[in-house]
Amino acid sequence: MSHSTYGSMWAEAQGALQDMLEEELPEVPPRPQKDRLQVFQGLATFYVKYLQILRSLEAVYDQVVQPQKRRVVRQVLDGVTGRLLELKNEMVELEFSEFHFYDDVLQDLKLTPGDLEVPIPRYFVSEKVRVLREREKLLAEILARGERQEPKLEVRARALPIDEAVRLVQVSERARQGRLRASFMKEIRREEERYRQSQNGNGSALDPHAAATLIQKVWLGYSTRKRMKKERLEEMVFLGMLPPPQQGKQSAGQARMQQVESTRRQLQEKHEADFLQAQDRIRDSVREVDGPDMQQTLQGQIRQWFIECRDATGKFPDYPSVDDGGSLAIFAQKTPEQVAAELAAKEEEKEKKKKNKGKKGKSGKEGKEKKKKDGKGKGKGKKSDADSEEEEGWKMTPSNFLPAVVEGSNTYKGVWQNRDESQNFTQTFDAELVREEKRVEVEEEVRVQVDELMRQELKNLKILVDRVKDKKKKGKKGSKKKKKGKGSKKKKKREKDQTADRTIESLFEELVVEGFLIKPMNVKLSEYVGEYSYLGTTLRQADIEPMPSLSDVRQLMALYGILPLGSQAVHERAPLVKTMLLAGPAGVGKKMLVHALCTETGANLFNLSPANLAGKYPGRSGLQYILHVVFKVRSPHSDLQYILHVVFKVARLLQPSVIWIGDAEKTFYKKVPKQEKEMEPKRLKKDLPKLLKLLKPEDRVLIVGTTRRPFDADLKPFCKVYRKIILIPRPDYSTRLALWTRSLLERGGRLTPDLDLSSLAKVTDGYTQGRILAAVQAVLTQRRLELQSGRPLRALEFIPPLAIQDPVYKDEEESLKTWYSRTPLGKKRARAAKASEEGEAGNAPVKGGKGKKVMEGKGKAVKKKK
Repeated sequence: MSHSTYGSMWAEAQGALQDMLEEELPEVPPRPQKDRLQVFQGLATFYVKYLQILRSLEAVYDQVVQPQKRRVVRQVLDGVTGRLLELKNEMVELEFSEFHFYDDVLQDLKLTPGDLEVPIPRYFVSEKVRVLREREKLLAEILARGERQEPKLEVRARALPIDEAVRLVQVSERARQGRLRASFMKEIRREEERYRQSQNGNGSALDPHAAATLIQKVWLGYSTRKRMKKERLEEMVFLGMLPPPQQGKQSAGQARMQQVESTRRQLQEKHEADFLQAQDRIRDSVREVDGPDMQQTLQGQIRQWFIECRDATGKFPDYPSVDDGGSLAIFAQKTPEQVAAELAAKEEEKEKKKKNKGKKGKSGKEGKEKKKKDGKGKGKGKKSDADSEEEEGWKMTPSNFLPAVVEGSNTYKGVWQNRDESQNFTQTFDAELVREEKRVEVEEEVRVQVDELMRQELKNLKILVDRVKDKKKKGKKGSKKKKKGKGSKKKKKREKDQTADRTIESLFEELVVEGFLIKPMNVKLSEYVGEYSYLGTTLRQADIEPMPSLSDVRQLMALYGILPLGSQAVHERAPLVKTMLLAGPAGVGKKMLVHALCTETGANLFNLSPANLAGKYPGRSGLQYILHVVFKVRSPHSDLQYILHVVFKVARLLQPSVIWIGDAEKTFYKKVPKQEKEMEPKRLKKDLPKLLKLLKPEDRVLIVGTTRRPFDADLKPFCKVYRKIILIPRPDYSTRLALWTRSLLERGGRLTPDLDLSSLAKVTDGYTQGRILAAVQAVLTQRRLELQSGRPLRALEFIPPLAIQDPVYKDEEESLKTWYSRTPLGKKRARAAKASEEGEAGNAPVKGGKGKKVMEGKGKAVKKKK
């Protein structure tokens, strides 16, 4: 662990972040921009740059062990993550598309498509490992208890009659003897054939020298071919045309890396615990040692202020209220000398005003009238100009995260940028910094106590010196009581919690036993294979809407699901995403993405699919009870409440949580098929939109629907619930090639020149990932893996299992595209494309740069079409 290395990485990330802040927060506010393409280029550049900063900060936060540094890095890390989500939201609203292409930006910044991968902070899971282990243990215990409670089926053996049993034994014995006789006769025939061949050779024996030469010839040929084959494979691996052979055991480097990582995690936990203990200890010492001096100093300053105000105005001032800040509002972080100087200056100004009161009064009135007139005129002009500019151009919406990023950057500059850490070898906390922080906290505590004492002292001074009577204000108590009375009436209208008398453990167990809370598979998002599409920008310049690549799908899952669910600070202030729909053909990995979402964030997984709800908790009350327990909402007592009640309550108490609704189109069926009427697939249709309104930004709960037939649903209510729709396509050639390579290596297959992966990737055009994996599993049996050394794998072996399965036909893909074009975002995208073709949008002149090239290319494509 090199602390200096990650210190320099932190410095580089902060330097890049400072450049970004100067661009985003200029001294002169930028004017609204009119060219849509230029705006998108700017947003895309910001997005890619913030992505690189996020990757660096995430690595720094994961590696640094100093607790105070980690707090500063974490603040900036969350701010950059939130800003990234805001920029993505801006691009979606500008382009009316969830998928964007950054080819020009990557080329300008000298980056590769791999740099567009969204990094997932490792602290999402590492900081709550203990909680996740306890939850897994509880889940395993409940499942094991449920298995023990299930009644075991007793299989009774049927007693056979003696004649039937003897006949069965005779049949088995005759079959065994037949197999032995067949093998014996085969050996006899082989011997006879060998003897016949020797007789045909006239019994001539080879000369020993000729025989030795023949043996040497055969052996040298075999050994040379084997050596050349090995050298050819090594050359192919060296050139990168074949992957390196898989290592059966873990290498020493990998074992060392895991050991260092575990040691670093333990050191981070230890330093964090020491830091928290030291905070309490240092606060107590500062309170005991410096507290009395602080109190005396504050009291002296406030008394001096009393006297100076009394001398200046002739009476004691009013003490600032608690809402105004108390004594803090008096000094405003100023020394007593500054306060005295200001008071003296005020006295001099008052004396001058008294001398020239008449003259200044007239001039002041005239000046005020002029200012008012000028202000009104200017204000109107500004408003009209601003309104016209807002209508004509685009302007960035204010960010919720940039203030936090600026604050963290300022902390880095003021504290850590030039701090000498050469003596802090173990990277423990800095006691002096802790003392400074706790001194401010203790000063605030002391100030509150001093304010109470000085208010009473000021009251006594007014009574004794100024002869002011203490008048008690009446009439406020009655108003307060009335307000309380109103509030109590409102509280009576609220419904009671249906499960208030039950513990969260009992509700958790009920959901597990009934199958609503399931254990997610341990799958990471990086295991979802998908390559970058290099034709996206080219197709859009030709006015052709491209299908997204699986790499784009992986990025959207990280941006809309993992990053907000993993961080509470990001989820509360980022653009809120409550629901998400994954639509695509069967086998494209929709369910895998849901499980990866839970694995990367440590979220609970609830299954509210129509198939899982069928036959459980019948009636309206049963459904809403379960949803209440997940989301912890107050639901009315009706017949559809039970399921919703339980699920919603547990999900909010044990957040982050993911609620998965498989076959989501069935909830919003246009017409329920006859064979599915008993399942009641539309049970959630009315209650789900209502319960979504109760989800707040602080609730890290995401509802994810998966569907392969979205066109069967009623479009309007379906899109009203699922605002974010991600269309997952079938894999393209590059993705299929990577998928074949990875799936074969993971299952023990050996990639040799005899196995033509390029042809396999070409032949499987139209097949989804699930179909390809099924073919690999069918071929790579244990017996076939053992025979690889003598008989290498060939592409023809995978054709029969693929022929049994159905690919994604063009009609199905076109129907998905057509459906997506009818969604709200698809309609906006179509209208924008039509307007750009007609010249109603995006035709403002562009001065140089990439925007001009894009517009020229787009114009040429339109002319060609016409």
